[in-house]
Parts: sequence; C-alpha cells; structure tokens
Amino acid sequence: MTDMFPQQIDVALSVNGEAVEARVPAGRHLIDFLRLDLGLTGAHAGCEHGVCGACTVRVDGRSVRGCLMLAAQAHGAEVWTVEGLSETGEIADLQEAFVARNALQCGFCTPGMLVAAQELVASAPAPTREQIRERLSGNYCRCTGYEAIIDAVEAVAQARAGGAAR
Repeated sequence: MTDMFPQQIDVALSVNGEAVEARVPAGRHLIDFLRLDLGLTGAHAGCEHGVCGACTVRVDGRSVRGCLMLAAQAHGAEVWTVEGLSETGEIADLQEAFVARNALQCGFCTPGMLVAAQELVASAPAPTREQIRERLSGNYCRCTGYEAIIDAVEAVAQARAGGAAR
C-alpha cells in the first residue's frame, strides 16, 4: 500500500515581505520551517502545544501560534516574524517601551509578546489595562510578573493615540 500523504510538499508564501518557495516535510510546523529552513530564530519553540505563545507570528494579519500551524497551511499566506516587524520599524516603539520599563528579563517570551502587543495596539487604539491583560494572556512570561509588560504596551497605545505616555 502506498502512503496516503506525500513525504514532502511544496509551499510558496511571503515571509517578512519576501517571496519564499520551499519543499518541506509534510508535517513540518510553521515555527520549525521559519527557524530551521529560513534561519528566522526570533520566534521561539517553547511548549510546542500552543500554550506559551513564544512561537507567535503574524499570518495574514493575525497572530497565530507557529507550533500549531503546519508550513503547508501557510501556503499562499503572508507571514511576518518579529524580525520582519522590527526591520520595518512597526514595533520600534514597543521595543523601546519594553526596554525603558524593564518589561523583559530573559527575553524568551519577548518576541511573541511584541507580535501580540502590536496586533492589539494596531486594532484597539486605546486599550484598557484589562484589554491588554486579556490579549496577552496567552503569552506566558515566567520572569517579569507582567506589570512592566502591561505598562509598556499601555504607554505605547497612549502615545500612538496622541496621549501622554505614563
């Protein structure tokens, strides 16, 4: 009996604004494709169960868990990693706020936090602290206690909305 599923599959997608075509194992997760095949190691493979958020990337404008999506499912999609968002300057103010408020310590969760926070402040110009907590609740940080992260995101949201950062 022959295998029902191909061992390798062709994918074509945009990653950080550049066209990418590759042949990958059919079961390769998006996070592994980005890290192993493309060398984009900003997003981390943490729990590999979609729980910690360290693998958060943007696919077609939405934050997704790269460990729960196959590379084949991203065929035809536009994927942005923290590296690409950083290069475009889209998260520069968030990065600065994280540093200024000591909202990072070991840094393992930071890329996923930045991607999720950017999605929030882009879609909700004046989120409350509770909305920030809710949006980031799927991104675990074992070092900071979250308050500094929430402070940083709140400050950026206020600054982008034209208000004074606290």
